[in-house]
Amino acid sequence: MPLSPATASLTGKTALVTGSTSGIGLAIAETLASAGANLLLNGFGPAGEIEALRSRLAETYGVEVAYDGADMSDAAAIEGMVAGAKARFGGIDILVNNAGIQHVAPLEDFPADRWDAIVAINLSACFHTTRLVVADMKAKGWGRILNVASVHGLVGSIHKSAYVAAKHGVIGLTKVTALETATSGVTCNAICPGWVLTPLVQKQVDAKAAEQDLSQEEAKRQLVCERMPSERFVSQEEVGGVALFLCSPAADNMTGVSLPVDGAWLAQ
Repeated sequence: MPLSPATASLTGKTALVTGSTSGIGLAIAETLASAGANLLLNGFGPAGEIEALRSRLAETYGVEVAYDGADMSDAAAIEGMVAGAKARFGGIDILVNNAGIQHVAPLEDFPADRWDAIVAINLSACFHTTRLVVADMKAKGWGRILNVASVHGLVGSIHKSAYVAAKHGVIGLTKVTALETATSGVTCNAICPGWVLTPLVQKQVDAKAAEQDLSQEEAKRQLVCERMPSERFVSQEEVGGVALFLCSPAADNMTGVSLPVDGAWLAQ
């Protein structure tokens, strides 16, 4: 029987997706729920909107959906979130480290507090969640750890010192985790999207439009065409599909890999 994401079932599995109340994280969470996974959402937003989202996902996909607003820069909060998930769901089978923030500035002007915050949320949080779930995954003989890195985990860009450093660190952590779990039934991989029109990228579109007196559409076009030969943004759903593939039996022996989803950005 062919192995494919389409035939993979995640029924009975529980996925923790950080930064999943919007953007890429929400797209991944929804894709995993569509395959039957229960969800623990994490992120920020108005309480009413988050409850409406939680309820919609539960009703649409017939899965259990919970929410924890843990601050991903706070190790103690992360510990509490994971402990709560174990108590409610019995454990975490799929960990998606997606939470991230960005700040753009030249090195000499880069605020030290922004550096610390970006490294904490984009890199250290991945370490904390992983260290808290990996032993149980190994004991069960199955687990999936997906780190949402970026093409900036593989190449650099000016004015993004903290983000690029953190995402390169995520790639390194992915490799070490894969090596330490290689015979256990647990895999760890990184997804490296190019430009996805998330709130983080929209801020860069806005800045380009303001600086160069461009329309929104022209600013988007220029941003994409600078780096991506495909001349279009990666969709959030495409990233969700890659995440589902990495949770499928077809990816049982894929681990330690950094998968670009980048419209040929890195092919140049």
